[in-house]
Amino acid sequence: MTFPTAQTIYDAIDHTWPAAEYLTTEKWTFRRGTGGGSRVSAATANGDVSDDDIVEAEAQMMRWSQSGLFMIRDGETDLDQQLERLGYVIKDPVTLYAAPLEELTQQRPPPVSSFVSWPPLASQKEIWADGGIGPERLAIMGRAEGPKTTLLGRAKDTPAGTVYVGISGAQAMIHALEVHVDMRRSGMGRILTTAAAVWAKGQGASYLSLATTDANVAANRLYSSLGMQVVGQYRYRIKR
Repeated sequence: MTFPTAQTIYDAIDHTWPAAEYLTTEKWTFRRGTGGGSRVSAATANGDVSDDDIVEAEAQMMRWSQSGLFMIRDGETDLDQQLERLGYVIKDPVTLYAAPLEELTQQRPPPVSSFVSWPPLASQKEIWADGGIGPERLAIMGRAEGPKTTLLGRAKDTPAGTVYVGISGAQAMIHALEVHVDMRRSGMGRILTTAAAVWAKGQGASYLSLATTDANVAANRLYSSLGMQVVGQYRYRIKR
């Protein structure tokens, strides 16, 4: 497998962090999120669209009781400008990262600092809940197909963080990395990322990828320090 591109990461998001329902038309792919957040609720264009197509997309999302939310991917400058003209504002710019597992697994986590667990333990759910990751996002993990797991990070014999990782083809992708508030700035994010890489390599994957908001400065700094490369971006537009 060649190094992941933005498009392969977009595809991996849908496979490892799936919406509750997909509806694909000539113009759009719609995602029904059932409260699981923007990634599983945004519509994406399947080519050039007209203003009328956007109005129809809004109507479909309203039928699902969702706001009009569009994901703008690399190269979709015309759609971005079109939505801006129609009163849609930017929401949550996101950066995509990837790295070969062969490189990431050179930095192995300390012994007994992380444990593989599927399904997630109660302590992991508590850490996620404290970080705003509730049952709707846990349901996303549950419905993902293919190899997947979670990892519990521990420090001082105490649950310190958690992360979910799924595999799509030769690409592993991490989601919902959350560190307990008392354990932040302790290196737990690095431990969980490298532990996820070790698990994914053991499953036969070749690359690790992820998506993080630009506003999450600490996460972007972490992934850059691990040698992960920026391979693309996306952002959302939502009606003002």
